[in-house]
Amino acid sequence: MPARCQGAPPDPSGSVRSPVSAKFVAGTRRPALPRSLKHPELHLVERIGWLRAAVLGANDGIVSTSSLIVGVAASAAGRPEVLIAGLAGLVAGAMSMAAGEYVSVSSQSDTENADLARERKELSDDPEAELAELAEIYVARGLEPGLAKEVAQALTRHDALGAHARDELGISQITTARPVQAALTSAATFAAGAALPMVVALIVPANAIITSVSAASLLFLAGLGAVGARAGGANPLKGALRVLFWSAAAIAATAGIGALFGTRVG
Repeated sequence: MPARCQGAPPDPSGSVRSPVSAKFVAGTRRPALPRSLKHPELHLVERIGWLRAAVLGANDGIVSTSSLIVGVAASAAGRPEVLIAGLAGLVAGAMSMAAGEYVSVSSQSDTENADLARERKELSDDPEAELAELAEIYVARGLEPGLAKEVAQALTRHDALGAHARDELGISQITTARPVQAALTSAATFAAGAALPMVVALIVPANAIITSVSAASLLFLAGLGAVGARAGGANPLKGALRVLFWSAAAIAATAGIGALFGTRVG
């Protein structure tokens, strides 16, 4: 029977549940690597948790607020009304993004925890079947059956739940759900993005709000798309163009609605 790691509770399957597994299941933080395993490589996938929320928040902040400003301005409203509408959109949007991200990512987290709880029970009830299942996964990935069984046995002795979470369920420290992080990132970046068209609307002449906010917002969005794509290791030009297309459509649509209903009201 393998030696038990100091301070680690036994896994229900009878194998050792390491401190790394405990941190993994709790989702508190990414475990530190031993000195011998540390290396200078920075993998882009490690950014996926905060990068998605940051890009989505900033992009939505610019698009929704600039569209709102342009739409209200197109209805022949004055600068105070335009700025009040933009500020209301900023606050409401930031809170909505935070709530939406928290709820959606919490749902992902609940699903992950439910799957982990079920896997923990299966390991306790039928460890042999779970071991065979893990070996089959490695065979499907290209290992010979004998080697796959040895690998499955070794990983089960080291951290049974962690092995099944990673290789059967696809849950890892990199992709695990972090609701609070996603909510705060989305709210902060939405507010930052929304502030950009607000500043433009504040400093340009009143009769130039529509063109200035539209042009500046598209410029900001192109830069955001390029930066987001580059941070994720993708083509910056492609990232900028796909953001520009949908953003221009949104701004044009709200400007048309504002002009149509503003004219009718007037």
